[in-house]
Amino acid sequence: MKGVIMAGGIGSRLRPLTNDIPKPMVPIIDRPVLYYIVNLLKNAGIKDIAMTLNYKPQKIINYFKDGREFGVNINYFIEDLPLGTAGSIKNAEEFIDGTFVVISGDAFTNIDLKSAIAYHKKKGGLLTVISKRVDDPFGFGVIKTDSQGLITEFKEKPENADSNLINTGIYICDKKVLDYIPQGFYDFGKQLLPSLIGGIYSFETDSFWSDIGTLSSYYKTNGMVAENPEKFAVEI
Repeated sequence: MKGVIMAGGIGSRLRPLTNDIPKPMVPIIDRPVLYYIVNLLKNAGIKDIAMTLNYKPQKIINYFKDGREFGVNINYFIEDLPLGTAGSIKNAEEFIDGTFVVISGDAFTNIDLKSAIAYHKKKGGLLTVISKRVDDPFGFGVIKTDSQGLITEFKEKPENADSNLINTGIYICDKKVLDYIPQGFYDFGKQLLPSLIGGIYSFETDSFWSDIGTLSSYYKTNGMVAENPEKFAVEI
């Protein structure tokens, strides 16, 4: 199985931290958040990785190179213009040869990918969204499911959410998903997921997951990791 990391984010809400580096390169303690995502995939047995890049791509390439130093093989797909989350995956189509994992490069998590992959295979759906219940779903994609985990409704960042189950931006996908993504700009939350309702599932996790997209959440996450490094397998 292969993995695709969406690592093209600008991180405008994290400025000035992202004035000179892309969003996935902001550090958690002393290493880029992207480093931990690569390790998450490797620990799940996924060593063939593609990274989709847009903003300051050379910063990422210079750090990870071909991936061998980190025990993986990395391919890069650079977008001249932003293609959106799903569009960036379509741009890496030549890399994908079967079921694959898509993961955002700008969130910090210790999610059990092996369990999510097993769940996806058991359900046999086109795509599985890794989801999590949060206290405040504002600003996230919101999910509703039936008793079997089938997604019955998906709303991207609604003003008034009627569910606290949110999309973490991590997906297990059948290669056929690519057939539903057109060339050009296309978004997972706004376009792809709503179009697939009835054929996709939610894998609900209670593992740690933090979107570091704002300065407050970024510094809060760093603080939590600093206080509990063993929980996240981080050396301090």
